[in-house]
Parts: sequence; structure tokens; C-alpha cells
Amino acid sequence: MATVTFKDASRIYPGTEKPAVDRLNLEIGDGEFLVLVGPSGCGKSTSLRMLAGLEDVDHGAIFIDDQEVTHLPPKARDIAMVFQNYALYPHMSVYDNMAFALKLRRTPKAEIDRRVREAARLLQLEEFLNRKPKALSGGQRQRVAMGRAIVREPQVFLMDEPLSNLDAKLRVQTRSQIATLQAKLGTTTVYVTHDQVEAMTMGHRVAVLLDGVLQQVDTPRTLYDTPANVFVAGFIGSPAMNIKTVPLTEQGAALGELVLPLTREQREAAAEGGDGKVTVGFRPEDTRLVGEGEGGLPIVVELVEDLGSHANVYGNASINGQEERFVVTIDRKDMPTMGDTVYIKPANGHHAFHAATGNRL
Repeated sequence: MATVTFKDASRIYPGTEKPAVDRLNLEIGDGEFLVLVGPSGCGKSTSLRMLAGLEDVDHGAIFIDDQEVTHLPPKARDIAMVFQNYALYPHMSVYDNMAFALKLRRTPKAEIDRRVREAARLLQLEEFLNRKPKALSGGQRQRVAMGRAIVREPQVFLMDEPLSNLDAKLRVQTRSQIATLQAKLGTTTVYVTHDQVEAMTMGHRVAVLLDGVLQQVDTPRTLYDTPANVFVAGFIGSPAMNIKTVPLTEQGAALGELVLPLTREQREAAAEGGDGKVTVGFRPEDTRLVGEGEGGLPIVVELVEDLGSHANVYGNASINGQEERFVVTIDRKDMPTMGDTVYIKPANGHHAFHAATGNRL
């Protein structure tokens, strides 16, 4: 097990001026499961590949424990990587795929057998050891790829979107298996995904990237409760937070007739360079329906998603002459129908951000 440290690590691809990863500073604790998350092209896979030694580091440094590995070849870094496409040898059995790296190291046969069978037991692959990859399901192949990493007993596991090729049900099942397995092994793990649900359910901490820049790194609960800026607020949570830039008044943020109160400090901070506006957000699940005349924001319902345990209601509201879209998560027994007008209010607080910088107030 080991710690991992990125110090001002940057990657600039030839022919481009903008870094793919821009001065990344990140410390990953011994035995921690850290998830790198963000939209396509945000630099998360590049960051992982820099740690693996598969991408050059143009500026800065990367450390595993106290050893600088910035310019070491991949085989000298004591890491094991699980790829999106499994990367199994089709002509080899499951046993031989898992044992291959150990054979290259000239590990004794008895030790290879012990490690492979132990990993197979952990991953419930014992009955498949003699099969070829083509005879396995996608989920089983992914477990073989994980087994191949486990038998090496590395200091750090690196996982690059390992569940993206699985169907939705299998993805949920496999992510719980990975999280349980990591807790059992206690190996430091860096996991890349574009799926914020995966990130929130698996990681001890989550690092959110955008355009190669680290936006926030914290526990899933902190990212959800106190996002550092508008991007994190909109990216974390499903359905996404309702975020609107509206006029700033002496009372707070004016969404038409509905005024969301702000503290004096928030109003003063928003007024500095905010051009008389403030950005506010509230989560669909922190919103309630109220009766007409109770001060709610009127929404014309356009779509209702009945999800069994709850429903998501999508609709438009006219705010200062502009049509704005909102979503609210409600109990199924309160479901309206398309074309209805409902009135909504934030129920459990709201978030405020600077209109120009997007930073949390």
C-alpha cells in the first residue's frame, strides 16, 4: 500500500497550447479509494495515465510514497491497471491470463497458483479458471481483468472506466463488488469515471475535474452539500441541480415573485462584480410542491417521470420574461399531469454562487 501525490503535474499534448491536465495538485492517502470524475475531455484519464507512466509529465512531479516516479517506466512503478476494454489474451485461459504477469516475473509456480486461486475465490471465478475469455460474460471478463491486477499485489490499483462496457444492472452489481473488494484488500486505488453516480457511491473522496483543472476534492457528502462552484453543483446530483442567474435584491435572489433569502455577507459578496445578479441553485429532491397563493414559483408541467419510488416533474416557468426549465422530485401520490400548473419552493435550503466567477458565496 502507498500514498500518491501529484505536485503541479501538467500534460500538454504536442500541437496544443492548452494543457490537458493543468497543474494538478492532489494527495491520495494510503489505502484510500479516490475517484476522478468529470465530463469527457476533462483530463481524468490523462491524469491516471500520467500516474501509470503511459503519458509524459511536462511540468511538475508525481510521487508514490516518497519515491518520485515522474520519469520512471510503468514496470518500475509497482502499479496495476484495469482497462475499460478488459485487455485479456483471447487464446489464454482465465487462469493463464491472471498468472501471466507473475510468470514474466519468474515467480515460483506454487506462489503463482496460490495467488491466482486466492484472487479467483475473492472474485467468485473459481469455476471459470479453465475457460477462455470468449466463453465469459462481460461482467466475468471484468472480474478476470481485476483478478489479473490483484495477483500482482501492487502498491496502487488504477482503474480507467472499468464498468462502462457493462449493462446498467451489471454495472450496479459490479461497482458494489469493486468497492467491497477494495475495502477488503486495503490497496490504494485511483478510479476514473464520467458517471457521477459511480463516483458518489464508490469513492472515499471524489476529485472533480473540468478542462484539466481540479475543481474540488472532498467526500461525496461534502461535494453534494457544499459544492465549491457552479460546475460542481450542476455536475454532482441526479437529476441535476436547478441553477439560475437572477437579479440580486436587498432581500436576496429574485426568481420572479419567489425571493430566495441570502445572508448579508452573501449579498455583499455577490454585489462585488456581479453586475446586479446572483446565481442560485436548489436540488430537485430538496424542492416541494405548495398550494396556489403560498408564494411558490408557478411551473407548467411538460414531462412526468414515474420512477416507482418517486417521480421527477419537469416544467417551465416564466422569470423576468424568460422561459426557464426546472425539475422537482416528488412523492408519486402528488404526481401532476402534463399541462398542469404546479407551484414549487425550495424545502431544505438553497445554494448561492457569484454570478461572474461561479464560486460559492
